[in-house]
Amino acid sequence: MVTELIKPLYQAEATAVGGREGHVRSADGLLDVDLKPPTEMGGPGGATNPEELFAAGYAACFQSALQVVARRQKVSVDGSTVTAKVDIGTIAGGGFGLAVALDVHVPDADTATVETLIKEAHEVCPYSNATRGNIEVVLTAV
Repeated sequence: MVTELIKPLYQAEATAVGGREGHVRSADGLLDVDLKPPTEMGGPGGATNPEELFAAGYAACFQSALQVVARRQKVSVDGSTVTAKVDIGTIAGGGFGLAVALDVHVPDADTATVETLIKEAHEVCPYSNATRGNIEVVLTAV
């Protein structure tokens, strides 16, 4: 099923040159970084990579979704953290795929409440909606 936008609110734009051993820059210039494959993939390391950028985006987006659902339920998520771990690996057919683990910590809430918030945030978050059914996403209250 394709998710169609009813009303686009914002469009991000970035241009990559040189792929994984290159450079990426956003249209507004706020993101302007070199890319290098990590040593674990045979690269030199020493710069960010697409998986780190995806992890950062997903973690930030999921945290915002968590805040939205918490506000709706009148639950405090002050001091909470979301850590995204993005794995890249081979898949059947010779291509590559991603898997994501999201670890969510809410210091002043019980596990059952956090698990409910996580489940609802997963329905709200644009990254979750984009990846649902395409890649494995594991959600954990920590």
